[in-house]
Amino acid sequence: MRISNRYFRVLFLLALAACAYFCPLQACASELDIPPDATKAINLMYLGKPEEAVALAHKLEAARPEHPLGYLIEADVLWWNIYCKWSERKYNTIDAWSHTRPADADDDADLALSDKVARLAEAGIARQDTAEMELYAGLGYASRARLLGLRFEKMPVAHAGVEARKHLLRCLELDPEMADAYLGLGLYNYYVDTLSAMAKILRFFMGIPGGDKHVGLRQLEIASTKGELTELEARFNMAKSLRNYDFDYARAEKAAAPLIAEYPANCIFLLLTGDIEQKLGHTEEAAAKFRTVAAAQWEEPVCAERARKLANEALASISVNQ
Repeated sequence: MRISNRYFRVLFLLALAACAYFCPLQACASELDIPPDATKAINLMYLGKPEEAVALAHKLEAARPEHPLGYLIEADVLWWNIYCKWSERKYNTIDAWSHTRPADADDDADLALSDKVARLAEAGIARQDTAEMELYAGLGYASRARLLGLRFEKMPVAHAGVEARKHLLRCLELDPEMADAYLGLGLYNYYVDTLSAMAKILRFFMGIPGGDKHVGLRQLEIASTKGELTELEARFNMAKSLRNYDFDYARAEKAAAPLIAEYPANCIFLLLTGDIEQKLGHTEEAAAKFRTVAAAQWEEPVCAERARKLANEALASISVNQ
């Protein structure tokens, strides 16, 4: 069960960066056209205020209806709510685990937004090919793959991954300093190197190159320290990967620490870091984080309810083991 989950969740990443091995590993964030309202919306999203974040995203969309950024932010707000809603405590670990399920209204809305991001970016590329629009196109397709991967949809995930790969590689070809592109490339390199033997055989027959998780972690580090849009998502995924697949809880704790330092009341970040602390045997620190989640005032009610449930389950497990 765990092996197949791992395989299908990362299938879309197999095609993200066929040439990622040869991409430069030192990069500085390029200048993207990110207005103040976009930065504020992203901050509100991680503060657990999705309604305010979406309101600002709509403002961006109204001001620049042909630009992908507002729709990308709106899709990301919805994604974190979906991730939270489907999180479970399985394998003694809190995460949103892949499994087959029917689409719901949130899924449909998130996919529609992801598709719009990709379409608008590709229309911009048709007018003038720029690293910025290639990045948005890649992020749009990656957003689609992210959700489909959570629903265990293998072939649609692979198709979206192929498109994301094409745009992210073109982005770095035009501007090697576009650090946000390294989120997808880093995940590709990391996960393709941690696949099961069965998945590696399939990868070989599909003609998809291998990866190197050490390179992948370095690329995620670039995105997490120099990215302008993907910084926190890169750090979150870096910490999760180190926890889930390397079982390197000390490094995962270090990777996740800036998330809590910047957003100490974010229930998703608290669940991740509390889970890591528990695995390290830091029961008091873990319990403190889970108690914070259980008492948190999170704006989105479905996420708030699920986060409290998971926190209480984790607290119960700490009590049993003490």
